[in-house]
Amino acid sequence: MLTMTKNEKLQQIWHKYESQHGHKPSGTREVVDRAVEDGLLEEPKIDPRDILATQMATALREEMQTDDKGRRYRVNHAVRVTESGVQYTFWASMGYAPHDHMERGFAQRREQVSGDLVQLKTDVDVYNDMIHGKNTEIQLILDFKEDVAERQMVRMPPQKAVSAA
Repeated sequence: MLTMTKNEKLQQIWHKYESQHGHKPSGTREVVDRAVEDGLLEEPKIDPRDILATQMATALREEMQTDDKGRRYRVNHAVRVTESGVQYTFWASMGYAPHDHMERGFAQRREQVSGDLVQLKTDVDVYNDMIHGKNTEIQLILDFKEDVAERQMVRMPPQKAVSAA
């Protein structure tokens, strides 16, 4: 007998709910509420320190400052490290962090973005194959040069005019 992983069990519960409700878009909270009511899921025992650590990580990720050129930047940066099969996340503040920490953090974020884009492209391609001949295919542009340039222009403060006296 094969044992399901936690994710496989949650996916099975989702698909059962989705099927029973006509495949209409649904929120995960309503699916979980029903699964708990039906005895398919048990509410987890939660360590309060895990909650606080998660809240702190969110706060660190969201802390922004503005440099003297008017650029908004993320202050704190994370690096994920796996030791003996356990993943740890180490945070450091830009300006104080060792250079190798920042380098690893930026490389990990870039890899995450790249992986997300590869998956997005695959998802769009599969969807387009499913709807081929039935609907307009979704076009996905993966060149972000213009998007980045536009957003950088919006974030830059207006230049102060120098008056000639």
